[in-house]
Amino acid sequence: MTDNIKHVAVKALAWDLAADIYLPPGFDESRTYPAIVSVHPIGSCKEQTAGNVYGTALADEGFVVIAFDASFQGASGGEPRSTEDPVFRAQDISYVIDHLVTLPYVAADRIGVIGVCGGGGYSINAGMTDRRIKAVGSVTGVNFGRLMHESFSGYDPIGALDAVAEQRTAEARGEERRVTQYLPASPEAAKEQGLTELDLSEATAYYRTERGEKPNGRTEGLFSRQASAIGWDAFHRAEVLLTRPLCVVVGDKPGAFGAYRDGLEIYRRAASQDKELVVAEGFSHYDLYDQPEPVKIALDHLIPFYKKHLGQ
Repeated sequence: MTDNIKHVAVKALAWDLAADIYLPPGFDESRTYPAIVSVHPIGSCKEQTAGNVYGTALADEGFVVIAFDASFQGASGGEPRSTEDPVFRAQDISYVIDHLVTLPYVAADRIGVIGVCGGGGYSINAGMTDRRIKAVGSVTGVNFGRLMHESFSGYDPIGALDAVAEQRTAEARGEERRVTQYLPASPEAAKEQGLTELDLSEATAYYRTERGEKPNGRTEGLFSRQASAIGWDAFHRAEVLLTRPLCVVVGDKPGAFGAYRDGLEIYRRAASQDKELVVAEGFSHYDLYDQPEPVKIALDHLIPFYKKHLGQ
């Protein structure tokens, strides 16, 4: 596993994005390498699955990989904090590519993207409009806009938008910010509250224990900034715009967050002539974050996919 990591700051609008660049074994700065942008899940950070699992594995295979914290989150800048705005999340990927193309050891015409969970949806969305992206990978990817429009808004998006508008006005007038906690405080708390749904309980087991917990991983969102997500769709115009090679990895144990459903949908809708759907049988959304067997299934397809389309 690579231990050659550079910590860098990427300029995005009026603030910087904190990022880690994972370098291949035997890295030679006089060479040029294909590069992959790795996008973390919602409520996550660069040190979790996007970096320490998929980032390191792809770097070990000869790619320069950059994992970054989203705007308003982790060690990146931007106010107000804990904003989860899909428009910014997709734009962040392009800002990271702006940084990559300035590096002499990165081949600017051989850049791909990979995202986990919500990061998969953002990667797909960015891959439709930033033509510098030559290959798109999604691991248990979720269309966060669909999720917000449906279950996260109680299947009442208009009511949710009205509540968001009221809260944003209150905060503009100086009232305290309302922060939504996505998960219970611990697996024990989840059990006490009777929260046994697969994705929710497994998310808690990942983010609220030593297994996945990191200092900058904040599973929360600012309620007053949720309107953009409720009105957003990661897959909008995929039938026309998503022409880059696509590799979609999902587990076949579906949960409430809908990665299995979203994976099959984008595979069907994508205009890509070269596309692959990988189903990790017997595994769930959070198994694909870090569990060796399903991660190996994903990488056994993703590594040759990127080597084919980005070269070595």
